[in-house]
Amino acid sequence: MPAYKSDFLNVLNERGFIHQISDPEGLDAKCMEGPITAYVGYDATATSLHIGNLISVTMLYWLQQTGHRPITLMGGGTSMVGDPSFRDDQRQLLTPEKIEDNIAGIKTVFGRILDYGEGETGALMVNNAEWLMELNYVDFLREVGRHFSVNRMLTFDSVKLRLDREQSLSFLEFNYMIMQGYDFTELNRRYDCILQMGGSDQWGNIVNGLDLSHKMGGPQLYALTTPLLTTSSGQKMGKTAQGAVWLNDDLFSAYDFWQYFRNTEDADVERFLKIFTRLPLDEIAKLAALKDTEINEAKKVLATEATAVVHGRDAAEQAAETARKTFEEGALSENLPTIEVPAAELSAGMGLLNLLVAAGLAVSNGEARRHVKGGAVRVNDSAVSDERLTVDEGAVADGVVKLSVGKKKHVLVRPV
Repeated sequence: MPAYKSDFLNVLNERGFIHQISDPEGLDAKCMEGPITAYVGYDATATSLHIGNLISVTMLYWLQQTGHRPITLMGGGTSMVGDPSFRDDQRQLLTPEKIEDNIAGIKTVFGRILDYGEGETGALMVNNAEWLMELNYVDFLREVGRHFSVNRMLTFDSVKLRLDREQSLSFLEFNYMIMQGYDFTELNRRYDCILQMGGSDQWGNIVNGLDLSHKMGGPQLYALTTPLLTTSSGQKMGKTAQGAVWLNDDLFSAYDFWQYFRNTEDADVERFLKIFTRLPLDEIAKLAALKDTEINEAKKVLATEATAVVHGRDAAEQAAETARKTFEEGALSENLPTIEVPAAELSAGMGLLNLLVAAGLAVSNGEARRHVKGGAVRVNDSAVSDERLTVDEGAVADGVVKLSVGKKKHVLVRPV
């Protein structure tokens, strides 16, 4: 593990955030000279960020905590095109109105993690629509586009994979990397920003910005990427039976978020504690040293601390208490995830398999059927073995029906 002189790079290094740095010694020296400004870009492709984005937001957090200024760049302009990186087809084009709605949703999480106050380290939120939507296309081609080599762009992994699979890469998408490179130079001009950070899959796009600054006579800029996170079993992190692990509560509840981390594989506990919590490294080392069943206590700490970062301390502690009551006391908690179904439909009777899918406890009737055959399904804590079971109003107790798959997945069905 290389040693750095600056607090910022030391923290990132010790916690496992660093994958590549364009000029480690140069960036380290810049961080030692005084506050630097760095940014991460977030395209508005959904109304919420997901857990993969939390890694880069956390890098911005540590940047600010070590005396530097973070910028969260909203991709109001680049979202009009869409990042083609490592996709088999073109993204669906979004309307300006949808992009604005998505940006409004995305903003909700930043304020819990970063300090947007005054001062030289106060975070900035910037939208690249401010400059991209005002560009004159011919002038842009002459001043910026001429510095990009198509030959070199074709060598980037994100482009090569699309072409190797004989999937079309539109001219619209090809412009994305030019726009992202231009973002970096514009942020440097406006805010003296010298560092862009992101996931390792963004390395090619980020390096374009470094090269563009050099060719346009600008200062040296820097790139830093973090590893793409996978679990110890080799699966991409952030996928569940319900879909992506979103950071906004309306798409993925604080309780579900807590449960996601509570179910972390044993081998990932230490790594995730370093990345997703603010706990000191010596405390993390003690938790990581727990063995056998005691490791479950470390998982609970991980779940609570990670949830506190995203949803706030009160929501995290409430989720932990809900889990304790549900799993340790067998109690029915109103804080469990809840879905609403029309009372008339429940009165007429709903098929168990369809209800499990609707509750997000299975992704298909086939998976739901396998859960039933495996003896994992319970209705109101009673085991169910009949996949043809109909759940009706007779199953309602205290205004809800409790569905469970295994010991850790529970959803309340509330007729309305």
